[in-house]
Amino acid sequence: MKVLLTGSNGQLGRELTQQLNEKKINFVGYDIPEFDITDKKKITDIIDKEQPTVIINCGALTNVDGCETQKEAAFAINAVGPQYLAEIARDQDIVLVQVSTDYVFEGAGIAENGKLRPYVETDPIDPLTVYGESKAAGEKAVAEIAPKHFIIRTAWLYGDGNNFVKTMLKLAATHPKLTVVNDQIGSPTSTVDLAAAIIDLIQTENYGLYHGTCEGQCSWYDFAVEIFKMSGIDISVEPITSEQFVSKTPRPKYSVLDNKGLKDLKMNHFRPWRESLAEYLKKLNA
Repeated sequence: MKVLLTGSNGQLGRELTQQLNEKKINFVGYDIPEFDITDKKKITDIIDKEQPTVIINCGALTNVDGCETQKEAAFAINAVGPQYLAEIARDQDIVLVQVSTDYVFEGAGIAENGKLRPYVETDPIDPLTVYGESKAAGEKAVAEIAPKHFIIRTAWLYGDGNNFVKTMLKLAATHPKLTVVNDQIGSPTSTVDLAAAIIDLIQTENYGLYHGTCEGQCSWYDFAVEIFKMSGIDISVEPITSEQFVSKTPRPKYSVLDNKGLKDLKMNHFRPWRESLAEYLKKLNA
């Protein structure tokens, strides 16, 4: 096996780099500007040179508000780029891993027996944002074009890079009080758990669509409170509604994903979100 990793300098890319090294899996990492996913000739040349058996695509435009104002760029990177990779993967018999997002869903949740249940892989998608639309288009291209594909949807990701955990810790250093949204529910997910799941999957032929998030659910407010509690930071945190938090882009109110596909394969090794968070904070403090 030889892995070509795109977006190697992002949060997930850095964690995959570390774990592929630890597991002594032959791989090469690329990021922009060298690997421009929107330039088919350029990426074909690199793939021809590297001769991978697996491509893991972590490259994406993930700035949700930015995607709204840069629709063309969002679709070029999140939809057309994966389409190019899928065409190359099909033509060269390469396994393609496409990382996707909870934003492909409407984010209102699905009510069953009077309460909301997590989304499973077979639930219909209905993105409300340009980011979600572009990622959904990328999923569709990969699913239709590359016979050997893994599509993995994740959410609320944090790792080595800019993320919610670091933002909260940074704000706590300069503010006596913070307000955090309490009516958006999801599953905080460590790149450690997601990278491990991807590496497990590429060593199988169980191609298809999967959800990959840490277990359990909470609001952004609950997440922030837990971050401060585990870090021993005494700060006042006030819950607010989405309406009070000014954002030009709608955020999912409920985007909990059920890792049903992995559970069915007995390959769901995602930990409860608090456990993964505790490990991450321990590393940060070290």
